[in-house]
Amino acid sequence: MAINTQRWEQPVPIAPLVTFRITFGLLMFFSTLRFWWRGWVDAVYVSPNFHFTYWGFEWVQPFGKPGMYLVFSIITLAALLIAAGLFYRVAAVLFFICFTYVELIDVTTYLNHYYFISLVAFIMIWLPANRSYSIDVFIKPVSKRLYVPAWTIGIIRFQMGIVYFFAGLAKLNTDWLIHAQPMTTWLPAKSHLPLVGPLLYKEWVAYLFSWFGALYDLFIVFFLLNKRTRPVAYCFVLIFHIATAIFFPGIGMFPYVMIVSSLIFFSAPFHQRLLSLLPGYKQEDAPSTAYSFTYKKWLYGTMLVYIFFQCIVPFRYLLYPDHLFWSEEGYRFSWRVMLMEKAGAAYFTVKDKTGKQFYEVNNAEFLTPLQEKMMSTQPDMILKYAHYLAGVYEKRGIAQPRVYGEVYVSLNGAGSRLFIDSSVNLAAEPFSWKHYHWILPYKTERLK
Repeated sequence: MAINTQRWEQPVPIAPLVTFRITFGLLMFFSTLRFWWRGWVDAVYVSPNFHFTYWGFEWVQPFGKPGMYLVFSIITLAALLIAAGLFYRVAAVLFFICFTYVELIDVTTYLNHYYFISLVAFIMIWLPANRSYSIDVFIKPVSKRLYVPAWTIGIIRFQMGIVYFFAGLAKLNTDWLIHAQPMTTWLPAKSHLPLVGPLLYKEWVAYLFSWFGALYDLFIVFFLLNKRTRPVAYCFVLIFHIATAIFFPGIGMFPYVMIVSSLIFFSAPFHQRLLSLLPGYKQEDAPSTAYSFTYKKWLYGTMLVYIFFQCIVPFRYLLYPDHLFWSEEGYRFSWRVMLMEKAGAAYFTVKDKTGKQFYEVNNAEFLTPLQEKMMSTQPDMILKYAHYLAGVYEKRGIAQPRVYGEVYVSLNGAGSRLFIDSSVNLAAEPFSWKHYHWILPYKTERLK
């Protein structure tokens, strides 16, 4: 069946794509500098003795201190080159590969906006975002274009829509809407903030935050797409994400990424006015023909596959039993942003094959505080750690070591409870996409 691609190929002004390239590149540049300045390259990728790699990506390992600083240097330089539009295609490829490599090193560092950045970086490899107001065009003026196919801007809007809409769908659960969790737990801790601090103890404020957040995520894209509602909608984007940055600074760069990226919904004239504020920007003196892609069928087929997977991956949690927030099976890569307050305490015992010799594990010997915190609530990381412990203690002379975990987890204000079956030898359990039977069922009763 043939696909009608006329609307995809319709020529539209390139200005939104240029604005996105510049703002994305600059934001990534300063974000990486911030990462360096805070010492996170050493703390997260150099100092740890062990990394929680993704299943199937165990081969992704850090290069050591010189190598990791080289990788971050490439990311920083590539981001700046993307913003400047110099060697754009090479810079986009290097940024995507290096940034994604860094994120694959340790599951501990997973954040939704890191995943978003990797996806956008991949998309930008294929976009002609350097065909106007770039050093590439300055070097080769004949490459300048005023128009690009509509899909080159639409694919970024689609990706933004996926983030917002699925984040909204994820909030349609009992804890968020009926119990106002985790806002009821989080907001009182922010009572030191001026003016609004005393209000954060009020229960109705937690419900306001919860319901507004759900409605915002579900509908903001539709309002941004509508010309008449767009200016007001973007004001809400600013209010929502600035408030998120103030109340929850631990979320990192996510609010700023969304503020900048949401500009893609504005019209071409808006972006042209925005770009006219920059030195040397000229809209004229270029061929009026749109940028044309070769291998269109292959490109459109790839794009459809990409869109398909972006739509179904967030629903993979339906393949698993039990409470999603409890087991977290299918949780990652599904745009579930700040939905739960979860804390755990994990204790491990290593026994020899006879069970007569046993050793209580000191987690601090092997893990950083951040790694231990994240591992203590996520089953796949618990299993990864147990396998690592088995290997360590086997090297220490323990024959066929068995690893048992006693893990207690608290979810959204409920009391701490046993998380996994402590009688299961985790070292003998395989990694799998299937449900881990040793996760204990979630009990829905709430503590009064």
